[in-house]
Amino acid sequence: MANSSMRGRALIWLSFIIALILQAAPWPGELAPFRPSWVLLVTFYWVLALPHRVNVGTALVVGLLWDLMLGSTLGVRGLMMSVLVYLVALNFQVLRNMSLWQQAAILSLLTLAGKVLEFWAEYLVSNVQFDPIQLWAGLLNFLLWPWLFLLLRRVRRQFSIK
Repeated sequence: MANSSMRGRALIWLSFIIALILQAAPWPGELAPFRPSWVLLVTFYWVLALPHRVNVGTALVVGLLWDLMLGSTLGVRGLMMSVLVYLVALNFQVLRNMSLWQQAAILSLLTLAGKVLEFWAEYLVSNVQFDPIQLWAGLLNFLLWPWLFLLLRRVRRQFSIK
């Protein structure tokens, strides 16, 4: 039992590491604003699937790792991820019972709120300008959510992550 639990935990963290790598992967200059929030999408999935395992504390740690990876102000993405994951964890039963496209719409709106929260937190510590073109990432998250949901659900079931 302990070995299965440890393997499940390792696979969850492996998915976070892959999401962080995908988040850091370079995109062409014109397409950079359309980069999906891989870290948010993976975190949203694990909070919906296993809220007893992945929660606000996990989101804070992943957000801090994201900040370290990008070299930005430490805690900005940790704060953003914690707030968003709290909202998802608070309503995980409602979100679970929605269709994939409804979930995608809600999570896309949360991604947009996260972009605004990220800007707000960054604005408090430095002089940054808001670029509305970054909000297009919400549309790409909307389109990627069903695919990512089904992929991670298959991984969770194949490896019996509980």
